[in-house]
Amino acid sequence: MTRSPLPPFTEETARLKVRSAENAWNSREPAKVVLAYTVGSQWRNRSEFIEGRDQIQGFLTAKWEQEKEYRLIKELWAFTGNRIAVRFAYEWHDQTDQWFRSFGNENWEFDDAGLMRRRIASINDLAISESERMFRWPQGPRPDDHCELSQLGL
Repeated sequence: MTRSPLPPFTEETARLKVRSAENAWNSREPAKVVLAYTVGSQWRNRSEFIEGRDQIQGFLTAKWEQEKEYRLIKELWAFTGNRIAVRFAYEWHDQTDQWFRSFGNENWEFDDAGLMRRRIASINDLAISESERMFRWPQGPRPDDHCELSQLGL
């Protein structure tokens, strides 16, 4: 199985890979999202270490059960060969309706088939009020005409 675009990345293909990942995560469908990762993909997400599609799917299922109305924007930071660095922000609320904006950076490494074999994520959460939200599109992929992180001043 391959997952285009394939490395080595150009600026254009790296941007396409980032947007594809953003759209997949905004679907909040763990069974579909895991198909972008190798069978033995290794993650560090905050302080949690995850390995393999089964653990990734379990992690994402639990994540989106807790993070209600999740909306994400990813932005290309750098790329080379088979690696991409992104920065991101996402908004969500918990079961008490407390809103958060989570900020972070990810380092990705891909195999020759374009599947991600390593994901290293550092993330910080900021409590916000509902009125401070910036990501208000309907649940699902971010509309093409919606601002990116840099345009939002994030």
